[in-house]
Amino acid sequence: MTGEPARVRQMWHLLEPLHAVLYYAPEAFEEAAALGYDTEERWAGYFAWRAAPLGAVGAEEAVRTFHSFAPAMVERYVPGVWATAAPAAVLAARLRAVDRSYRALFGDRVEGPEFAEAAVLASRAAEAAGPGAPGGLGAANAALPWPDAPHLVLWQAATVLREHRGDGHIAALVEAGLDPVESLVSFAAVGAAPAEVFASRQWGPEEWGAARRRLRERGLLAADGTATDAGRELRAKVELRTDEEAAAPWRALGEQGRERLVALLGEPWLEVIGSGMLPGENTLGIGKV
Repeated sequence: MTGEPARVRQMWHLLEPLHAVLYYAPEAFEEAAALGYDTEERWAGYFAWRAAPLGAVGAEEAVRTFHSFAPAMVERYVPGVWATAAPAAVLAARLRAVDRSYRALFGDRVEGPEFAEAAVLASRAAEAAGPGAPGGLGAANAALPWPDAPHLVLWQAATVLREHRGDGHIAALVEAGLDPVESLVSFAAVGAAPAEVFASRQWGPEEWGAARRRLRERGLLAADGTATDAGRELRAKVELRTDEEAAAPWRALGEQGRERLVALLGEPWLEVIGSGMLPGENTLGIGKV
C-alpha cells in the first residue's frame, strides 16, 4: 500500500496503542474497581469506558455501536453498567486512569515539551475529523471538553481519531454487505488473526458456522475457511474505504505536521508496545497491539 491510504494507516497504527492502554493498564482496572465494577474479567469496565461518551445508552443503541460484538454479550453489560456508575463518573475515572497509566509508562516526560507538541498536533487533527456518523463513538468523543493536561489531550485526540475511523469502518462493512459476524469471519479468513482471537466477541459456533456458509455461497470463502480471491478483494476494498473515511484529519494537519507527529509518537509507541501490556494478537489485525 502506498500514497495517502498508507499514511492514514500508519497514523492509526501509531495512535491505537496510545489509546488502548485504557483497556489493559493495571491503573485502569484499579479505577474501574473503585467505581464498583467487577474486574475479574475486563468487559464491564471496557463497555463502560467506551460507551460513556454516549451517555446512559440502552442495549439497542449499544449493540449498534459495538458492531462486532455478539448482541447477547453487549446486553449482559449495557445498560447494567450505568447502575454501577453514571456516565459522568465513568468519564472522570477514565481520565484518571489514563493519567496514572501514562505517568507509569512515561514518567515525568508527560510534563515535557514533546508531549505538549504532540497534543497540539493530534488535537488539531481530531478537530478536523468532522461531525462523524450520528450517534457514533467518534462524534460522541469529539463532543467532550478537552482536558487540561497535554498528555490527556493527546490520549483524547487519539481516542477521537480511532473512534472516528471505527465509525467509518462500520460504514464500509455495511456498504460491502457484511454483517457483524461475517465481518469477523472474513477478516479471520484473510489472516488478520487466528479465528480463536475473534472468540472474544462471543459469537456462538452456530452463528460463526452460518456466517461461513453465507460467505461461501457468495464466493468469498473457500471450503477450508480461507478467503478466495474475491474475498480478499472485498476485504481490501473495505480497508481502503476505511482509510479514505479516516483521511480528512491528516489532510487538514498537512504532511509536515503529520511527519512531526510521527516523530514525536515513535518513542512512546515503542514503550507501550515494549511494556507487554497489550495483547500480541488482536481483532484489529495490528501486529503487536
